[in-house]
Amino acid sequence: MKLLLIVEPPFITHCTLNVVLIAEVLVPPNLFSDQKISKKAQDGMGSDYDRESELKAFDDSKTGVKGLVDAGVAKVPRMFIHPQHNPQEMPVSTNSELSVPIIDLEGAHSDAIRRAKIIADIRNACETWGMFQIFNHGIMKSIFEEMIQGIRGFHEQNVEVKKEFYTRDFTKKVIYVSNFDLFKAPAATWKDTFSCILAPNPPEPTDLPVICRDITMEYSKQVTMLTNTMLELAAEALGLNSNHLKDMECADGLFLVGHYYPACPEPRLTLGTKIHTDPSFLTVLLQDQVGGLQVLHENQWVNVIPVPGALVINTGDLLQLVSNDIFKSAKHRVLANHKGPRVSVASFFSPYIFSSSKLYGPIKELLSEENPPKYKEMTVRDYNALHQEKGLDGTSALHHFKL
Repeated sequence: MKLLLIVEPPFITHCTLNVVLIAEVLVPPNLFSDQKISKKAQDGMGSDYDRESELKAFDDSKTGVKGLVDAGVAKVPRMFIHPQHNPQEMPVSTNSELSVPIIDLEGAHSDAIRRAKIIADIRNACETWGMFQIFNHGIMKSIFEEMIQGIRGFHEQNVEVKKEFYTRDFTKKVIYVSNFDLFKAPAATWKDTFSCILAPNPPEPTDLPVICRDITMEYSKQVTMLTNTMLELAAEALGLNSNHLKDMECADGLFLVGHYYPACPEPRLTLGTKIHTDPSFLTVLLQDQVGGLQVLHENQWVNVIPVPGALVINTGDLLQLVSNDIFKSAKHRVLANHKGPRVSVASFFSPYIFSSSKLYGPIKELLSEENPPKYKEMTVRDYNALHQEKGLDGTSALHHFKL
């Protein structure tokens, strides 16, 4: 391994010195004549590598991965390198015919025959993939475009304005951060994140960034209405009353996350998002056209090709639990990319985690002697605490609740 990060002198004029002095940095000659940088450190192979200092310097900069890219980074810094990431471990599908299901929702509310077909398609997708795309969902394309531009605008605005939202206090309703598990994970990922809790107790509009305030509020209203429809269809796909999942308060909480994945100089060395499942009932994902999302299906990674105007739906861990494994929570990841930035907006729907003491377990109507419960009951708060503690380690927290 040779150079991990190259910075140019202009970087100093708009970022803190700490970032420039991240461990294993090779600086231009004479830029810091009073700094002693060992040959081993320059080579990126030294035993004197101080990961904790590198992480702290990165975090203290409050400029995220975008700050590194803006500084002209030419190599992926060591803190982002995933030694355990082997793209060949699970092959990427080369079958052009293999793709996540794409479901047309046209007629879901007006045509009984179409509705029955849609429900059957959703059941098949949730049982076999845990992920599918939908179109004709009722949300205008212009809303999607404005939402993507709003999140991109937040991440690309004046850095001093953006820094005001930077925090690792995850009890706050509005947060900007890079890598929520930065100090726990074996390696960081190549993205920055804006997030906000929008239900059941939304922040004051003035607490949201001006640049994406109005569209965030409007998009959240529309995606919530859509999710209520999806929960009705999912309930019927399980053979339940259409209101069953909604009556369980499955979508009372909304956590919206806007990811920004800058172009990466060495995408094979890192990841945009590590392998994980979602700790939600349903996740609704809006993505731009850059690509990079992959879902694990039948022991191979399948590219989730962006479809203009479509949304990606993920079955979350909690829906797998209450369905007693009828529906599957999909493992997925996002690759780093030479192209960028990639922008996505994920809406995680689940009960409100900070106040709910309600117990969730397999739905009794789905159980029988032949299909006994596979999970013990738990609160959503306990599940999310465990999910946060373990981080995105490639496994689901569900196995901790197995009977």
